[in-house]
Amino acid sequence: MEDTEIRLKEIIITRYGSLKKFCEIIEMPWTTLDSILKRGISNSNITNVMKITKELKIDTESLASGIIMDSIEKKPQTIAAHFDGDEFTEEELEEIKQFAEFVKNKRK
Repeated sequence: MEDTEIRLKEIIITRYGSLKKFCEIIEMPWTTLDSILKRGISNSNITNVMKITKELKIDTESLASGIIMDSIEKKPQTIAAHFDGDEFTEEELEEIKQFAEFVKNKRK
C-alpha cells in the first residue's frame, strides 16, 4: 500500500469507523475497496474511485495524482451585469432593479 492509499484508509476509518461500514454506505463490495487500496488508486476503475471521492468529498483529480484534497464546489459568488449606453431605457433599468429586489426578497 502506498502513502496515498494508507492516508485514504485512515480517513475512511476515522470518519466511518470501519472500511466495511464505508463500503455499505457507498454500496461497494468490501473486496473491491480492499483491492483498490492494495493495487493503488491509479490502477482502479474510475467509477469506483468516484464513488469513494464523492462520499469523502475529496477531489478526484488530485487523488489520482496522489494528493488528498477537499473538493470545492464551484458556485458563483457574484453575478453582475454591465450595460453600455442606451441598451435599456430608464424605465427598463428601474424594472430590472425591482426584479432583482423581488428575487432577493423571495429568500426570506
